[in-house]
Amino acid sequence: MRAARAWRVIRFGITSIALYAVWLLFTASLDAFSLITGAVGSVAIGALTHDVFIAEHEASYRSFMPNPFLLVAFLVFLIYSMYLSSIQMLVALVRGHASPRVVHFRTRLKSDLARMVLSNAITFTPGTITLDLDDDHLTVHWFLATTRHSRAAGEIVKGRFEGYLRRVWS
Repeated sequence: MRAARAWRVIRFGITSIALYAVWLLFTASLDAFSLITGAVGSVAIGALTHDVFIAEHEASYRSFMPNPFLLVAFLVFLIYSMYLSSIQMLVALVRGHASPRVVHFRTRLKSDLARMVLSNAITFTPGTITLDLDDDHLTVHWFLATTRHSRAAGEIVKGRFEGYLRRVWS
């Protein structure tokens, strides 16, 4: 079997298994009819959508499967960052020190999934909203902007998120 065909079969299998797991989670039923219907539906939908679920160029296992322990550590750090940023936003609003700007910067993350998680982490953090993610370029509205320089702005806005995510998906 050629490598491209093997990768296609693997993507189909992963997609079908993920869909079946979601089916089991939402139906919460172990009846034979439910199990068979879910399996048939998952295989059928997996055959149609495996190209969308896992892109063909994401040929690395690590590009879509995170390290679970580091992912939990990242989520704890994200929650901490959300609380810290909320306090900073509150102080800035009370003092009237807002300086909103739209900043553009690049990310060094290679995985599409890691880039998407980075853009969502930026948006979840109060005071920043990701407006656009185009390949490795991010456009972010930053409410408490301290610089106009794109590289410096990127380092402040991305903070340690990018470093954590690089380890999660490496």
